[in-house]
Amino acid sequence: MPSFDIVREFLNEMSPIEGVAALLVLINVWLVARRSIWNYAFGIAGVAIYGVVFFRAKLYSDMLLQIFFLALNLYGLWHWRRSQAMSGEVVVERLSNPARLRGLVGIGVAVALWGWLMHRFTDASLPWWDASVAMTSVAAQLLMARRYLENWWLWILANLLSIGLYAAKSLWITTGLYVFLLGLAIWGLARWRAARH
Repeated sequence: MPSFDIVREFLNEMSPIEGVAALLVLINVWLVARRSIWNYAFGIAGVAIYGVVFFRAKLYSDMLLQIFFLALNLYGLWHWRRSQAMSGEVVVERLSNPARLRGLVGIGVAVALWGWLMHRFTDASLPWWDASVAMTSVAAQLLMARRYLENWWLWILANLLSIGLYAAKSLWITTGLYVFLLGLAIWGLARWRAARH
């Protein structure tokens, strides 16, 4: 049975701002899985707040990722609105096999390069692991903005990597968030597959 000191330490390490960001991201992903354009309002607010959380934790790749996510959220909003205006709904697309292969190679190269830069030029904590989360997430967010089904496979991988990373940094709310996001990614994949058929 855990002592009260361990519970007290756990509660002291949790940040209210981290909790707000986590809630916004959960709502965002739930709305993405439902293909609701309203996801972008929650996504923009969530990534802005998480930028601060990751800066404080010295997870610079994830901090910079939030800036990129902000831009991709704005791009995705435009792209989803266009699809909705043309088809009456957000239409799910699929990548070709060559495009999938190019994407996987691109992610591998990006992880290697970004991890090296963070390792060499910053005091980043866990730079390679952090880079793996960041670059996989960038690819997933870009595919989601373009409405490709394969975004969910990348989110599943990014969420699995994130759970371990954030637990290692004692970001417990965020670790819990990524456990829920993993479940939402699996659910989102199933919903988008059904919408594609």
